[in-house]
Amino acid sequence: MADKDEKQAKRPDKAQRPPTPEQAARAEKDDKKVARQARADKAAAEGNAGGKPAAPREAEARVPARLKVQFEEAIRSKLAEQFGYKNRFQVPTLDKIVINMGIGEGVADKKKVDGAATDLGLITGQKAVITKARKSIATYKLRTGQAIGCKVTLRKARMYEFLDRLINIALPRVRDFRGLNPKSFDGRGNYTLGIKEHIVFPEIDYDKATDIWGMDVTVCTTARNDDEARALLAAFNFPFRQ
Repeated sequence: MADKDEKQAKRPDKAQRPPTPEQAARAEKDDKKVARQARADKAAAEGNAGGKPAAPREAEARVPARLKVQFEEAIRSKLAEQFGYKNRFQVPTLDKIVINMGIGEGVADKKKVDGAATDLGLITGQKAVITKARKSIATYKLRTGQAIGCKVTLRKARMYEFLDRLINIALPRVRDFRGLNPKSFDGRGNYTLGIKEHIVFPEIDYDKATDIWGMDVTVCTTARNDDEARALLAAFNFPFRQ
């Protein structure tokens, strides 16, 4: 009986055993939650120390895109009168803008694709999607699934904001710019233009840019033909070549 008591005395107690990694992580999470709640209670107490309830935070007023307001107030009625539309919803509108940037050097160096995607994200204010090769081409040492470019699709407010910066800031900074080709429509109301240097956008710091990339900008509209699309873009002051 004495030997049995000695063995039980030597056996470590369950409460004294070291916690498992899962138990330690759970305990740490609970401690952080308690500390966060304590900080919140302290901040609330300090805010109500003067006896006045804390004022609710007001939401910031959202400023609509300038070209969106211009379209609704002036361009829509102008196009309806020009083409004789009886319904305001017959007037063509902007659907989306797709910016595509092909990086041929990305075959040898993937970091160039990542850098181009970062710059495109700065220009558009939206994270760029990495485009990959659909098939292998031995001549260009290209393999299926290899990153070769990036693209961004803009809609609604970001679309109008990008178009405003493109027309009024970026295109006037293009070297030897003499206007856009008025025939670059695809027959279904979509217009595509090419930019040789992405540094024309003010978001890109010329001194910090390691590479200069070109890009294709496609403006997609709901127009049924090229004449309607051309009139719509001309109303937005697109600098078409005469």
